[in-house]
Amino acid sequence: MTSQLLDKDTMQAWRHQIHQQPELGFEEHATSQLVAENLRQWGYEVTTGLAVTGVVGKMVFGDGKGLSIGLRADMDALPLQEQTGLPWQSQQSGKMHACGHDGHTAMLLGAAKALASLKEQANYPLNGTLIMIFQPAEEVGGGGGAQRMLDEGLFTRFPCDEIYALHNFPGTPVGQCVFRPGPFMCSSDKVRIQIKGKGGHGGLPQLAIDPTPPLAAMVLGLQAIVARNLDPLDTGVVSIGRLQAGTTYNIIPETSQLELSVRALQPHARKRLHERIKTLCEQTASAYECEAEVLIEEGYPVLINHLSPVQRIVSAAKAVFGQDGVDDQGRPLTGSEDFAYMLQAVPGCYVLIGNGDNGYTKGQPLAGPCSVHNPHYDFNDEILVQGAQLWVQLITEAFRTR
Repeated sequence: MTSQLLDKDTMQAWRHQIHQQPELGFEEHATSQLVAENLRQWGYEVTTGLAVTGVVGKMVFGDGKGLSIGLRADMDALPLQEQTGLPWQSQQSGKMHACGHDGHTAMLLGAAKALASLKEQANYPLNGTLIMIFQPAEEVGGGGGAQRMLDEGLFTRFPCDEIYALHNFPGTPVGQCVFRPGPFMCSSDKVRIQIKGKGGHGGLPQLAIDPTPPLAAMVLGLQAIVARNLDPLDTGVVSIGRLQAGTTYNIIPETSQLELSVRALQPHARKRLHERIKTLCEQTASAYECEAEVLIEEGYPVLINHLSPVQRIVSAAKAVFGQDGVDDQGRPLTGSEDFAYMLQAVPGCYVLIGNGDNGYTKGQPLAGPCSVHNPHYDFNDEILVQGAQLWVQLITEAFRTR
């Protein structure tokens, strides 16, 4: 019955509309308006302006004394020039929905509409409180839109017993979804290292203190941290994204810099990486008579799924995707996601849903999957109904009166 309430054409129209007018983090005004207007039309109690452009829709089923469950979709785009050539390609230069948040929003809207219709059916008794969370600024890094919503009282104003979110997953076939209890996605931190020496003439190195040898030594030394300082069964990544020194060939520079991306799948591994990076860089610099300043900017924490919510949504997923379409022991990912902040506050689960092969150029499909954050990426409209149906199934199972 619930699948009959899901209108793919309408969800696809929403998705293409949002895709053509992408909005960056905390700028999702048109998207928020689209969401809020529809939620109000379907009978939700709507709150806007949370974390600038966030929208929360609340609907009580029965007497509301059952579970209170939150469903979250992200809404923001990326600063990227689209190169798909599709009819619904971005109309905003330098902005693109290259991560599928347009599809996530359309899915959750489709589920919201279907669940509102079910509320009116006497032969489908449900009891509980549904909190639909449309979040801005997942892509901005740092605290992200999730942390800002929490800081502005999301779960104080809208208490939830459990919280759920999903993300499309290129390369995984359509009709498949992936879960995992426990750590599922890595923390993500940025580390800036400033090495200070003494500038001078390239022909008179004895009168200078060159900051480039310690920089070179750090590049090699940092790669040994994961291999030699972490438990081999833990997961860590240290990637050097930027190194810089000097302005021309015959000047020994005053300073040199490194910037790192640091990821870990366990909180204790994250702490260990921070400690070792700081110690290694400071002592390496000292060995070359330089000084090193190490600044660690903590980003998203480790995303940890909770066992009971995983079990609940796995049950719903098997009803939608079938037994063979559910992997409840999927491999963890080294990507990161600010939904991790919500999972620190409320038990819940983050789900990956197969997006299949989804790259395009000049309007024609590319061979094989296309990663998110790629200018040729497009969300697969074939999974709109599947994602919305998963949300509807989850809520009807959790709220069904017994």
